[in-house]
This record gives sequence, C-alpha cells and structure tokens, in this order.
Amino acid sequence: MAKCFSFTATRDWCFRYSFSNAGLRSSTTDLGDGTVMHVWAPKAHIKSKPTLVLIHGIGANAMWQWNDFISPLMSRFNVYVPDLLFFGDSYTTRPERSEQFQAQCVMRVMEAHGVTVMNVVGISYGGFVSYSMAAQFKERVEKLVLCCAGVCLEDKDMDEGMFKVKNVDEAVSILLPQKPEKLRELLKISFYKPAKRVPTCFLNDFINEMCTEYFEERKELIQALHKDRKLSDLPKITQPTLIIWGEHDQIFPLELAHRLKRHLGDNAELVIIKNAGHAINVEKPKELHKHFKSFLIDSLPPTKPGNHSNACKTD
Repeated sequence: MAKCFSFTATRDWCFRYSFSNAGLRSSTTDLGDGTVMHVWAPKAHIKSKPTLVLIHGIGANAMWQWNDFISPLMSRFNVYVPDLLFFGDSYTTRPERSEQFQAQCVMRVMEAHGVTVMNVVGISYGGFVSYSMAAQFKERVEKLVLCCAGVCLEDKDMDEGMFKVKNVDEAVSILLPQKPEKLRELLKISFYKPAKRVPTCFLNDFINEMCTEYFEERKELIQALHKDRKLSDLPKITQPTLIIWGEHDQIFPLELAHRLKRHLGDNAELVIIKNAGHAINVEKPKELHKHFKSFLIDSLPPTKPGNHSNACKTD
C-alpha cells in the first residue's frame, strides 16, 4: 500500500528550503574512520565574520531545532549547523558514544571546512557536546552558550529524585518515544504550555519519520551521559559562558543551572527565562535570540566586507 502524506516529511522539506534560502548549503564530510558528518555550512564563508556553531539536542534533526535562529544570526556570523552522530545524515561505525567523541567529530568537520576558531551554542544534549568542545579545545572555542544543558548532573541525582523519571530506561522511553502516549508525555514535560489534543496520526507520523532510525545508538548516547557521572570529574572551562534556562524545565531542573553557575563562578552568567520549559528554542525563540545577541553580537565590531571561501562536498 502506498504511503500516505507525511506532515513531518513535508515540514522537514520546508526547513531544508528555509536553510538553503537563508544562505546555507548541505555538506557531508567523510572523516575517514567510519564516521560521516553532515553540516549546514555557509554557501560563502566570509573571513571578516566570526563563526558560530549551533548544536542541537536529542529529538529531530538540527533543522527543526534551529530554524528560527538562522536568518537573524547569518548577518553577523558564518553559521554552521552540524547534525550530531546518529541524527540527520551523520553516523559512525565506531563504538564510541560519549559527548567527548561527539565534540571531537564536530571539531574535525569544522577543520574540514577550514574553521579553527568559533563561538558555540548548544541546547540540551547539544550543550553537553558544546561544553566538551570548550574543555577539549580551549584555544578554539571563544564564547559558549549553554541552553538547558544539565552538564552538572550526577548519576546519584536520579536516585535522589531530582528527575521526573526513576531510571535511565524510563528516560529513554520518553526521550526516544516509540509510541504516541510516550510522545505526548515528552511534549508534556518539554513545554511550559504543551499543545493539547494533538491527533494520534500526527504523533505516529513524527515517530515514524524522526524517532525510529538509530534507536539503539541514540539510547546508548543517553546511557553514556548518565553512567558514573560526577561533578568532581567535570572540568572547569575558562571561556566566557552564558547559561540560559527555562524557569519550569522538567527535563533538566533549574537546580542544575544554579549548580553549573556555581561550578563556573564569575566566568559564567545565568539567565532564567520565565514561563518556559525545556524547549525554550520553540517556546521563547525571540527572547532566546535577544540573549544570544547581547552576549555574542553586541560586543562585536561592525561587519566589514571580506573574502569568500567554500569547502567540502555539497549534496
């Protein structure tokens, strides 16, 4: 039987058109060790502009999470939007599942594009990867923005009741939903004001298009985040850091934002967005961009015309 119309696939196509129309191109790089990274890169890299890397969280691919931010940021930055391993068109045959390995792969694909210094914004799981980039590549990450990224969590936090779920397996069943009722649960804990009465056919369509591929690998990514995690093992990064959190975040509770601020001290600034949950990029995109602008853009010198360069294969 022929497949019915897919709202999710159509929306994905619209995001692809939006990215292209904003001045980005789809580029795939084979890193040569069984790892392939996909990134949305500028059609023309302008050397006089700084570079900004936007790193997505667990869920749909990068386009779904960053679409609202591309156009306003492109005027001041060379914007790069990678798909992390096992999302979009990025994958690896290697066994590593840590955020440290993800960070290394992002840096390698940026090197392939001729970029050595950058600012980084990461949301949720993408914040773990971004933090690791800043820790591992101190001279290459200038500024860091972490959005609702619980990098300061410890494995004991779940046992002590900090989270809505009791164990990692329960977290996986919600974060990687395979049934409509689990996707409804994810929407409920991700948004301060979640959509109500979403038709089951839409939920099934989203699951089929976005949540079934690389399920086991994504599950391993989540397990790796939690396993034996201790705050004492988290390096203190030295880059200026902006921490942004939704006041009513139920996935990574606000206590983790304060814990991260204490861990980084005066080097970090904490902004709490009111009437927002974990999905602040969807619920409060204008307010989020305002804080990006204040931290990343307002201190920049005026943009000057510069040379253009391109790299890597375009799909």
